[in-house]
This record gives sequence, C-alpha cells and structure tokens, in this order.
Amino acid sequence: MKVAVLTGGVGGAKFVLGLQHCAGIERLTAIVNTGDDFRHLGLHISPDIDTLLYTLSGQSDAVQGWGRAGERWAFMAALKALGGPDWFNLGDGDLALHVWRSDQLRQGKTPSAITTEIAECWGIGATILPMSDDPVATWLDTDEGSLAFQNYFVERQCRPVVGKIRFEGAAGAKPAPGVVAAIEEADMVFIAPSNPYLSVDPLLAVRDIATALRNTAAPVIAISPLVGGKAVKGPTTKLMSELGIDPDNRAIAAHYEGIIDGMIHDAGDAGPASLPACATATLMSDLSDKIRVAQAACDFARTLAG
Repeated sequence: MKVAVLTGGVGGAKFVLGLQHCAGIERLTAIVNTGDDFRHLGLHISPDIDTLLYTLSGQSDAVQGWGRAGERWAFMAALKALGGPDWFNLGDGDLALHVWRSDQLRQGKTPSAITTEIAECWGIGATILPMSDDPVATWLDTDEGSLAFQNYFVERQCRPVVGKIRFEGAAGAKPAPGVVAAIEEADMVFIAPSNPYLSVDPLLAVRDIATALRNTAAPVIAISPLVGGKAVKGPTTKLMSELGIDPDNRAIAAHYEGIIDGMIHDAGDAGPASLPACATATLMSDLSDKIRVAQAACDFARTLAG
C-alpha cells in the first residue's frame, strides 16, 4: 500500500509517525509545508521539515513539542549576551542542522535533495519531500501590519488579528521532484491534522499539487485538527473566527471542497454533513494514540476506495 500525506509541523508529524507504524504501508511519503521557511541570522530554517525529521527519527522533544530532545542552549545564551535577536530559539543541535543545510544550499543543492540526505542519514524509512524547491513565503495581513509567518507565529505569539493570508511565490512554484508522482501513485492520500489555513493552504497554493489532489483516483481524507471544538495546539480556531469562519468541521470540509472525499473527526465534535465522515478519538498524546488514529484513517480510506 502506498500512502501520501500532506502535512505541516507538530500535529501533522504526530499523524505521520502513527502512519509509519501501521502495518501494510509499503511506501509512505510526507509532503511538507515550506511556507514557514525563512532566513534568520543568515541561515535557512525549515521548521516544518525539521519537525518531521526530528519526530520520525526519534529525536523530537516531546515535552516542548518542538525542537530536539536533550537540546543545549549555549549558542542562544552567547547570542543574547551580544544583544542579538533571541525571539526565535535555536538550540545547539538544531543550529548544526541549519548551518549544514545553508551551506549545502550555497553549494547548489536543492531543498528536496538535502532533506533526502538527512532522512537517509538518520535512518528514516519514510520519504520526506518539501512541497517545492522554489521559495514560497506565508505572509499575514494583520492589525499590526503585514507580518511574515515566523514574526506572527513566534515573535508575536499569534496575538495580532489576521485579516488575510498570502503565499508569496506560490503562483510560480513547481512541486518538488516526486511530489506529484507520490499523489498520483498513492492508494490513499491524507491531509494531516495541521492548520488548514497556515500549514495546508501553502501546499494547495502550489497549483500542480492541488490539481494532482483533484485528479487522483485515490481517496483523499482530511483529519480534522479540532478536538472539542478547539485546536490542540496553535491558532486555528482564533484564526477562523478572525477570518469570519465558523470554527467547526463543516467549515473545514467546505474549505477543502473539491479536494477531499472524506473526513476523520473527533468523536466529541459534530462531523460535516457534506461528505462521508468517521468519528474517533483524535487526541494523540502518546505513540499508541498516534497509531490508533492513523489506523482509523487507513481503515476509513479503504471503505471509501471500495
């Protein structure tokens, strides 16, 4: 069985990890949002890619929910002592990854090739693909002006009120090598429980990715990020309210109209009436939860595939 999953960072990484432990999956491909990528202190940083790499290689910090386990912070302490910017934390191990990636980019390697090398080095069996090797940047128009994603999300802690979201560069971006083929050849495709507007929409803004999803013969299933009517982590429901969208699964299904064939949603929330849906407990606290949700999604996809 071949499985493709479109994903953002922390929530999506949990679901992908669950899929990695499901029996019967011959090939697992994670297609990852890169609209969060940015340059900081001269380094190219790919937060969602790195979250997948750390999670699938067993290096993620389960307590913080981001970064590497056992991280040290000598670099940040020295940077702060110099009066440098400390709003975006870079642990010493994390920093090594960013330095190496940036050097490889300067030598002419593509983000997808670099990501593949890291995954192989760390023994990750799944294929991790950036959505594009072309730069795409998420920007938010807010009551504090136009903010790049990381300034909104990390520096301002999602406090500004958002009126519009833009994905600069998406119109001309091409999918990274292997992305479209992974969708076309998949037996089932999932949209992970990532923020639909900040983590999934950058992927869908790359035209050929959206086209491949609409044309695939495989069932496309979205896993709702809502549990008890709220996001487990991040500003999903806050953002929906600010954009004038009802924070519920009906609205999320409508947002993905023409893309998805079904939805997995938490048993405590009402599902959408517009398409097939499967209710289960979707909170993923430990590995057994992650595997259970992933298995439920695979079983549901099989019923839709007939």
